[in-house]
Amino acid sequence: MAVFEKVQDIIADELGKEKDEIQMDTTFESLDADSLDLFQIINDIEDEFDVEVDTDEDLKTVSDLVKYVEANAK
Repeated sequence: MAVFEKVQDIIADELGKEKDEIQMDTTFESLDADSLDLFQIINDIEDEFDVEVDTDEDLKTVSDLVKYVEANAK
């Protein structure tokens, strides 16, 4: 499964959204994700991909997160 699809699943599960609402250019703000939601999404992604997400990174869109995971996954 591609990184995007897995990230999409995690976000959809966490936020109770439909997967088709979550595209590469979707912003977390447009999904009404608050800081607690983002924290949980990042935790799930760290577990799934064995990667440590630097929360200082400017991760505003799904694409930002996918690229970060692809660049930093072990």
